[in-house]
Amino acid sequence: MAEAGKPYLTVPRLDRIPWLVHGFGTGAWREEDLSRPGELGRFRLVIMRQVHSDIVHRVDAAPPSRLSGDALITDAAGLLLIVRTADCLPVLLADEKNRAVASVHCGWRGTQARVLERAVREMGRAYGTEPARLVAALGPCIGPSCYEVGPEIKESFGAAGFPADVFKPVAGRPGKSLLDLRKANAWLLHGLGVKKANIWTSGACTHCDSGLLSYRRDKSEHRRMYNFIGIIGSGKG
Repeated sequence: MAEAGKPYLTVPRLDRIPWLVHGFGTGAWREEDLSRPGELGRFRLVIMRQVHSDIVHRVDAAPPSRLSGDALITDAAGLLLIVRTADCLPVLLADEKNRAVASVHCGWRGTQARVLERAVREMGRAYGTEPARLVAALGPCIGPSCYEVGPEIKESFGAAGFPADVFKPVAGRPGKSLLDLRKANAWLLHGLGVKKANIWTSGACTHCDSGLLSYRRDKSEHRRMYNFIGIIGSGKG
C-alpha cells in the first residue's frame, strides 16, 4: 500500500499541493523514523494523548507536552500534526486557499461525537476555511466487513443523527452490526458541504492487511501507525 521506498502512503490529490507534506504510516514505521534527517526531520512533531473525544486543538507552535484530544489544526509552517492509529480512522484535511491543515483521530467514540465535523468548523473559525474548498483524505482503518460492534454503539450513532446505513447486520449474530467508519465520517463531511470529488478514501483494512497494525487482530501489539500532515516553509506568503 505504500509508495516504493517509503513506509507510508501518500495521496495524489495532496501530493499536488506544493507546500504540503503528508502520509499514512504502515506497521514498518516508528516514531523515531519521523525525526531522521530528510524532509520530515525538519519538522517539530505534535503528538497528542488521544482520548477518543471531540477535543480539537489549534496549535501555532509545538506544545511543551502532549495535548489531550483527538484533532489538531494549524496554519503554522514547520509543525507535523500526528495521529496514531491501529484500527481507528485517520483523517487528513488541507485548505489550499488559506494554507491550513488538520489531522483527526476518528475511532467509534470520536466519530459518534463528530470530532471530524468539529475540526472542520474550527478551521472555519480560525482560518476562514470553506468546506467546499477543503480536501480530505480518509486513511486505512478497520474495514466495514471486520468491525463488529454491539447494539449500544449502533443506538448511540442513531441518537447522534447518523444514517442507519453506516451499519450492516451480522448474519447469525442477533444484535451485532458491522460499522463502516469511513462511510460515517464521509457522511459528516458531505453534510458540511465538502465535495465528494475532494474526498479521497483508502480501501485498506488494517485488520486484513498484515502490513498494517490492528488492535483487534493483535491485542498484544502496542505499537501504532503514524499518520501526519504539515506545512513546508516559513508560513503564509
